[in-house]
Amino acid sequence: MDWKTLAEKSLAGDCLTREEAHGVLTAPNEELLSQLAAAYRVRYHHWKNRVRLHFLLNAQSGLCPEDCHYCSQSKISTAEIEKYPLLAKEKILDAAAQAAELKAGTFCLVTSGRTPTESLLSKVCEAVTAIKTQHDLKVCACVGLLDETQAQRLADAGVDRVNHNLNTSENYHEAICSTHTFRDRVTTVNHVQEAGMTTCSGGIIGMGESNDDIIDLALSLRALNITSIPVNFLIPIPGTPFSETQKPSLTPQFCLRVLCLYRFLLPEREIRIAGGREVHLRSLQPLGLYPANSIFVADYLTTPGQAAKDDWQMIEDAGFTLESANGSPLPALSSLQENK
Repeated sequence: MDWKTLAEKSLAGDCLTREEAHGVLTAPNEELLSQLAAAYRVRYHHWKNRVRLHFLLNAQSGLCPEDCHYCSQSKISTAEIEKYPLLAKEKILDAAAQAAELKAGTFCLVTSGRTPTESLLSKVCEAVTAIKTQHDLKVCACVGLLDETQAQRLADAGVDRVNHNLNTSENYHEAICSTHTFRDRVTTVNHVQEAGMTTCSGGIIGMGESNDDIIDLALSLRALNITSIPVNFLIPIPGTPFSETQKPSLTPQFCLRVLCLYRFLLPEREIRIAGGREVHLRSLQPLGLYPANSIFVADYLTTPGQAAKDDWQMIEDAGFTLESANGSPLPALSSLQENK
């Protein structure tokens, strides 16, 4: 692969051919540094050396009627996780305060379930309005499938962005979920955009999908003009259909190639290294910041993450700068460390 030419093609806004996309995913490890350098060139053009932090709150856990095979909160999961209804507003506000303290620019409020009930939607909207009055945070809500009216209510309450992951390609979707379709998810994304909010949608790598599925997911996100793309790497939680013995082997090098591919195909978009970062990138985590410009700080939905101070140190050591909610750079990370 001619990585310099591929970077120039991406910077020009041209879409990679399928052959080129496959070449990114199957490149030999000997070319990984050259590949990362090309992806970094595209990333730097659009995002400089800034890194966005997102903080995730599992505001309602378990009790979900869907059968998503990757999820420990689904109706078919026997995983030992906490199950609880929507947290009280005070606890949600405490979590938002923690997000601000950890220098996150975006507070991600997530609830389990197929679609929000009237009661849940009203409480989420009330909590979001309170967060926006107390903190300089962007709020991203993930509350399941939405119709036009529900999406508009979230927008009116002050939600900046809605997360609704496509998760995988349209062709592979039936292999990971049968209780809703890929098109159901696309419809929710469309409703979010029509309500004037930005969109957060990505996928999970390592569920047995092919390289074509990984490419098709990226192309779908490109066609939908998604704003923020979380790239998750499957953590096969015991009690879910995707056990350790069922998943394909994800190497740090392959995970980095996936991130490079998504940067080339989605050059100006926010690309976030999400769940599985610590597990699958391991000691190569800092290299993920060369194609990606965002990470979650602290924990994920049902699995723990790296300590915030370690994320700050990693970002500083790699020569990057934290970005605030309004896009401005934050003070030197070393000064933040002294206060933790």
